Amino acid sequence: MMRIPCPHCGPRAQSEFIYERTLDSVVPLNAPPEEAMAKLFTRNNPRGVDDEIWRHTYGCRAWMVLTRHRVTNEISGCRAIGPEALS
Repeated sequence: MMRIPCPHCGPRAQSEFIYERTLDSVVPLNAPPEEAMAKLFTRNNPRGVDDEIWRHTYGCRAWMVLTRHRVTNEISGCRAIGPEALS
């Protein structure tokens, strides 16, 4: 199990969080349908470091971007996003 460093609560167990998606798969609202479909459903799953969107669902409920190595699960960064990041 990973220990995820929540920007608001400090390190917590992975079981408190929900993985949403990789940061590069977020589709802008004005994207054409072809681009949206490609980003949402035809992503690569490469080994190595990637930025992922997680939510601290069973804690402060904040959204965050976690920089994690997909093979070793080493976490090299975490930053808050969304309304919680502004406070």
